[in-house]
Amino acid sequence: MKIIEGFKLREVMGQLTLVGEGIGQIDFNKLVLFNASTAWLWQSVEGKEFTVEKLATLLSEHYGINKDTALNDASDIAKEWIKNELVEE
Repeated sequence: MKIIEGFKLREVMGQLTLVGEGIGQIDFNKLVLFNASTAWLWQSVEGKEFTVEKLATLLSEHYGINKDTALNDASDIAKEWIKNELVEE
């Protein structure tokens, strides 16, 4: 997977928000709110190829959670990113 170009993580009124910027995101008509963990994960893989397993490893190492929990969380996050057309497979 890879993040689609043109998305920027911004703080909007105290909330971490992903917004589409530039001509490539002209049809993107929504804002995506991130919690601190998801924002950290997004920033960790920005500009890089990644897998669900890589997301799980990042979560496990950063937050000290077990691999199974991290894999479940990473899978849920990846599904949401795909559903919202934020990443390409």
